[in-house]
Order: sequence, then C-alpha cells, then structure tokens
Amino acid sequence: MRHNTDNYRQLFLDDVPLMDVRAPVEFARGAFPTSENLPLLDDHQREAVGIEYKQAGQDAAIELGWTLATDEVRADRLAAWRAFVGRHPNGYLYCFRGGLRSRTTQQLLREAGIDYPLVEGGYKAMRNFLIEELTRQCAHLSFVVLSGHTGSGKTELLHYARRAVDLEGIARHRGSSFGRTGLPQPSQIDFENRLATELLKLGEESGEVFLEDESRLIGRCALPVIMRQGMHVAPRVLVDEPVENRARRIVRDYVSTALTRFADADEGPHAALGEELRASLARLRKRLGGLRHQQLDEQLASANAELARCGDSEGYIPVVISLLRDYYDRAYDHTMQKHAGTVLFRGTYAEVAEWLQSR
Repeated sequence: MRHNTDNYRQLFLDDVPLMDVRAPVEFARGAFPTSENLPLLDDHQREAVGIEYKQAGQDAAIELGWTLATDEVRADRLAAWRAFVGRHPNGYLYCFRGGLRSRTTQQLLREAGIDYPLVEGGYKAMRNFLIEELTRQCAHLSFVVLSGHTGSGKTELLHYARRAVDLEGIARHRGSSFGRTGLPQPSQIDFENRLATELLKLGEESGEVFLEDESRLIGRCALPVIMRQGMHVAPRVLVDEPVENRARRIVRDYVSTALTRFADADEGPHAALGEELRASLARLRKRLGGLRHQQLDEQLASANAELARCGDSEGYIPVVISLLRDYYDRAYDHTMQKHAGTVLFRGTYAEVAEWLQSR
C-alpha cells in the first residue's frame, strides 16, 4: 500500500500523474502539467456546499454534500476515478488543501476496493512550492539570452542548445501581434506552474540555460518579474540576420506553415488566414499611423489574394520587410539599449547554431 505524500519536489521531477478532484472552475484557474480534472463536486454542487458551510457550518455542509452524492453521481465519479487509477497506478489525488474533498474521494475509492494516496496540503501547498522554486531557480540557474531582430530564428536556435527553455512554446504564442498559434493559451497560473516545473528539472544539473529574449508579455502570459530581472542582466548571444532572410522565415512560419491551421475553416484556409493576418495588422494601427497601416493593409490584401489564386507567397515579402523596418526593428533596438548583460557571441543564424552545438 502506498502512503500519502508531501514530497512535492519528487512529484514534479518525476511527472507523476495527478488526479485533481477540485471543481472545474478551480481547475480552469490553474492546475499542474500532469493533472487531470476528475471533480468530486461539479461547479454548482461546490457552490451549494460552500453556501451551506458559511450559513450552517461544516457538519451541515458535509451532510448536504452526501445528499447531493446520489447513487448515479457516485457511480459516475467512481467510474472516472477507476479509469484514472487504471491508467496511472503510481499517481496521487489532491484537492485544494488536501482536506475534506481529498479524503472523501479517498474514502469512496477505498469502499470500492481501491487504495489511492493523496497529496498532503493539496493544490495550495504544491502551488506555493512551485512559486518558491521559480524564485530560487531564477536566482540559481545560469541564464543566457538569445537576442536578435524579429525573424532571426531565435526559437529554432534554442533546439541547438543542450539546455534551454522555450518560453513561447510554454505560452503557446510567438510573442508578437501576429503570434497566435491556433492553440489556446494557458492561464497565467498554468504558465507559471509549467515554467517552474521546467526550471526545477534544469536545476538538478549545472550548466547554462538558454532562453529567447522576450518582452513582458508573450501573448497574454506575463513573464514573472524575477525571471525578467534575471534575463535583463544575463549574458547574451546576438543573432544577426539580413532583413530579407528574416522576412522569408516569417512568411514560412506565419503564412505557408500556418495554412494548415485553417484547413477546416468554413470560408476556406486562404480566406481564414488572410482575415487573421489583417486583424493582427490592425492591432498595430496606432503604432504605425493610419496612412501607413492603410498602405500595408492593401499590400497584405493583395498578397492574400495572390496566395489564394496560385499558392504564391512572394507577395508577403515586401509587406513583412516594411513591418520589420517601420516597427519591429525600431522597437527591438530601443529595448536592446536597456539590457545590461555582456555579449558572449554574435553571428548569423548559421554561426550561432554552430556555436551553440559546440558548447
């Protein structure tokens, strides 16, 4: 028989499967990378029990909880929990504080002939552990920041490093106005939990950890202040790529490759992609100015039409080059003036890739 645990470090290092028995609304606000939501109470039941607890106390709330747990509800819950235990015999269950809901779930499982351990302290204790670990690792790890103008291939270059954290991958966003990936972004808490888990694992060994230079926000996910502070003073690697190379890389990633995301769009993939690109451009209207935005929007519409007509994406190249020169490069240069870290290496994409492989 396995025992309950409070060894949070090992749970995250080993990617242990976790059964989250909190209500769906709680799970949506934040959970852990290996957790699955199999609630004891649904949102409405949780609300009703919570009201009863405030008005009549714990005993009355528990009694209401058992009243709500009809035979049909229990059967549904047990079937889901059995399936999870079958898939993950080495997992654990948890609720918010490791209290009543965890122990009730544990009791119901035990009555069904299943002994399954819980996490002492529950979600709150694990979350606090990760917050503390995020702070500790940001102070402990040797960060190196990959910097370079938009389109330099920084995200790709991370794959040449032995140890790296793909912040955009965790955030499911490429970090610009055009950065949507087609996947829903995680909640801020989920983003922080996954980031902390990756840093915890990297902290088990020594050595440089490479990160891509990012602004405060990656889509809607905000970099923790402690990480931004560490990146600000970290040594840097600068990627210098000609503007046309960068434009072609951007067109490949944001047009040619992105078309597959819209394969099932009612209006067709080319039209759907075109709408998204123009909507992304519209978010830059104030920064570009009304006239410049209008000119680029007309060029973009023409490029969209050409792509739909014959599959040719060359029309996007001058649009992207203009955006880089008029906005993104200027913004990047302004940001770079604020960085305090020393420069370890500077070169083209190919030169930086070779340098990273040699580390």
